Amino acid sequence: MADTLSALIPGTPKAPRLRNPLGGVGRTLGTCVLLAWTWCRAIAQYPMALSLFTTGVVLASLAEMGAVVVVFGHAGTLAGFSMYEGLLIYALAAFAFGGAQFLMGAVDRLGEQIRTGGFDTMLVRPVSPLIQLATDQFSPRRLGRVVPALIVLVFALVKCDIDWSPGRVLMLVVLLFSGVAICSSVWLLAGCLQFFVADAREAANSVTYGGQAFTEYPIAIYGRDLVRAVTFVVPLAFVSWQPALYLLDRPDPMGLPEFLRYFGPFVAVALALVAALVWRFGLRHYRSTGS
Repeated sequence: MADTLSALIPGTPKAPRLRNPLGGVGRTLGTCVLLAWTWCRAIAQYPMALSLFTTGVVLASLAEMGAVVVVFGHAGTLAGFSMYEGLLIYALAAFAFGGAQFLMGAVDRLGEQIRTGGFDTMLVRPVSPLIQLATDQFSPRRLGRVVPALIVLVFALVKCDIDWSPGRVLMLVVLLFSGVAICSSVWLLAGCLQFFVADAREAANSVTYGGQAFTEYPIAIYGRDLVRAVTFVVPLAFVSWQPALYLLDRPDPMGLPEFLRYFGPFVAVALALVAALVWRFGLRHYRSTGS
């Protein structure tokens, strides 16, 4: 109303414009949701295909969980961890990598987008190319990994002997989101390899999917040097291993400092910053299709 009066009567002050309290973050989230919803509406036109794909993803997740149960069923314990404690470690890893695939799963197709010229199209649109790439061909079937992992996680938390407190519950939530952030950053870093080697998708998958397979079991069963590498170099130990040690209140069998189990959020922030810098570096050195 005030804007209308200011147009009709000179000198009338204009009404102040309300700003989005979330600013750029709110717009970014809104764009992500809109693009994801657009792809969901597209794939919903083929309900049978969506159902089959989703069922396949769920069955694959159940097969991975079944493998963990079989291993612990034959071995009894691994590195001193029981089957339920092993399921806890598996669920933490599966939830983190499932959440990362839900958010960043399409990033590993960067090389394909570069070869076909699709990435050039993303660069000229008024939306972040990372958002476009992450939501490319988004489908509800991505939940086929997150939901089963969450169910197994709840089951394992109930079965394991955990001394619950409000602080431990809050820390569990923080560690879960930290794990997703770490895996998403690893996914982005692996995808950025394709800026420089367009056919590096298999190498990227060896880091992402291979990392998930590695973290689904107590990493104390591996060699000491490998454990240190996934703690201090590629920090996958903060996805499931260190959070499990915190929840179970157990000492690290490898003798690493106890304070590391609280470092998940800091590792997530640091790795996210590194991934953002590498992504920007790749964009600056990108020279279009065929370069």
